[in-house]
Amino acid sequence: MKKIAMTLIFLCLSATTLADEGMWTLDNFPAAAVQEKYGVNITDEWLDTVQRSVARLDSGCSASFVSPEGMVLTNHHCAMRCISQNSSADNDLEANGFLAANRDEEIACPTDRLSLLIDTVDITEKVAAATDGMDELEAAAARRKTLARLVEECEATSELKCEDVTLYRGGQYWLYRYERYEDVRLVFAPETDIAAFGGDPDNFNFPRWCLDMAILRVYEDGKPLATPYHLDWRQEGLSPGDAMFVAGRPGSTQRLLTVDDLKFLRDVSFPAWLRRVAELRGRYIQYATFSDEAFRITRAPLQSIENGIKVVSRRLDALHDDDMLAHKLAVEADLKKRIASDPTLAAMVGSAWDDIANANEDYLAFREDYLFIEAGAAFSSDLFGMAKRIVRVVTERDKANEDRLRGYTDAEMPRLRQLTLADRPIYPELEILKLSWSLDKMREYLGPDSLFVHQILGKDTPETVARRLIEGTELFDPATREALWNADRKKLEASDDPMMRLAMAIDADARILRQRYEDDLESVTDKAYEKIAAARFKIYGTDEYPDATFTLRVTYGTHTGWQEKGADVRPATTLGEIYPRVTGSEPFRLPASWSDASDSLPDETKFNFVGTTDIIGGNSGSPVIDKDGQLVGLVFDGNIHSIGGAYWFNNALNRTVAVHPDIMLRALGAIYGADHIVDELTMVH
Repeated sequence: MKKIAMTLIFLCLSATTLADEGMWTLDNFPAAAVQEKYGVNITDEWLDTVQRSVARLDSGCSASFVSPEGMVLTNHHCAMRCISQNSSADNDLEANGFLAANRDEEIACPTDRLSLLIDTVDITEKVAAATDGMDELEAAAARRKTLARLVEECEATSELKCEDVTLYRGGQYWLYRYERYEDVRLVFAPETDIAAFGGDPDNFNFPRWCLDMAILRVYEDGKPLATPYHLDWRQEGLSPGDAMFVAGRPGSTQRLLTVDDLKFLRDVSFPAWLRRVAELRGRYIQYATFSDEAFRITRAPLQSIENGIKVVSRRLDALHDDDMLAHKLAVEADLKKRIASDPTLAAMVGSAWDDIANANEDYLAFREDYLFIEAGAAFSSDLFGMAKRIVRVVTERDKANEDRLRGYTDAEMPRLRQLTLADRPIYPELEILKLSWSLDKMREYLGPDSLFVHQILGKDTPETVARRLIEGTELFDPATREALWNADRKKLEASDDPMMRLAMAIDADARILRQRYEDDLESVTDKAYEKIAAARFKIYGTDEYPDATFTLRVTYGTHTGWQEKGADVRPATTLGEIYPRVTGSEPFRLPASWSDASDSLPDETKFNFVGTTDIIGGNSGSPVIDKDGQLVGLVFDGNIHSIGGAYWFNNALNRTVAVHPDIMLRALGAIYGADHIVDELTMVH
């Protein structure tokens, strides 16, 4: 059996191009491979329309323009932050849904913004020149300063918002230039009971019946944004076997990680995260039973926690798969062998793999201090996050742009301001629950003798400290936050707000930990991965795709099911199949608006469907597009096998799960009475 398994592994190594694998940048999309496999001609015009139609939401999701007047399609769970921030005990938009009868009723999303990619610029040679001949620490500092300077120059000359993007683990550096819109409004959201029908039990599974959609609109200067580039709808969708494409922002994959880094995730990072967060889940579940209001305010964060636990658990399982790890070892061994056979490449790469392994070992000595104090695992509180941002903004903004901490340059200040000053609901008891939990975990992991534990807790319990901080702070008030944002360091130090005083008290030590993390881990591994990437380019060219980085990618595949435990999983579901699953209790409960759906919609209406496109978290909200550039679905999930797609792609099992356009358009009209939205979406443009 082992011989068979290894034979399959090496077949995979030599035949990956046969699979629908790859999250491709638009400048390097494999159009010839798609033409050969599917007979579909993907033109520059097709790619340009996709680039100008598919956007990024700062909720960590994708979206697309679907009308000429700024209307945006994404997932319900991607718009949940906006939905929650506009909900109250008297007007629960999560439970009851929302529909704007006209544009005057569209409601603002206070912390959401949308970014649309305009173009990209390769700056690899400039970064390489700035770091040439330097050791790891010098190169890391020079790289950060060079990227900050290039972003600053880009914004000054282009009037666009610019971001530096690292591809191929340091093999390439790019500037991505965006139009950015901060006036985003909610147009439509269905009830959570139908948007997330099946809840956690159905999550990452198929068959599914979720209307996981939401419609937003982007405004500019108080008027709906004109969007001549947008996707037209094809209501009948795809037929089995049709080619399909997904365009969006896959968040992060680790397919180019060394085996040592994968083992670090498997043995250190994931188990520790799961132990901590599983307890938080329990606290949320218990708190949600206290009252209807407690249930309402914990519903969205609990859904996010449960999703995260399932993702990390499944990724951990994937990393314990002996065959898959053997596959990664074989790929790495093949690359090392090719490098060793070329003296020039061998000299260039040097000890890169050992450097990564040694950096991971060094990181263990201070990992928990860094994780809890600088990375914020000790301070699970929206209010503390605001306090920390204010302290760092006030400290950093008078420095030269290239000398600031990453995340605090001029390019990033507008987003920091929006997140900190937006007027949105913050719930004191939930803040106390989260903060007391995270302080308790800090004491557990760092130990009662830790200087940080003594500094933060003193002789008090985590619950006492959390309650004192939350009940004593005035940061609930946006005006208070704005005054502190505009203050100087001297005024901050005079503040007697307990949350601000905590953020200031730990800032110096947190910065030291951050510097150690950047020097001892990041600078070493970045340099090592740059060397490996350079050798990989010499050997393979750019026939490989880069790891996902929450930047625009296009994947291709086909609309088809798969085999699970010897049985065929069909490629699509229909409305009529949902009714036997309805129990009347969450999460298998239909909202009242759907009680007569069987009378208003045909049972054969397509609901959800699957395909072989290569996706990962961040692709939520991505449009499914056909060969003609029409919208034929809305990605909202992957099947359980796709979670392992963070590390490798299995064409036989990994599947994208999407909402069918037929159920979206029919439900809008027949169930929600949103004919004005249907008309805007389906008019001939």
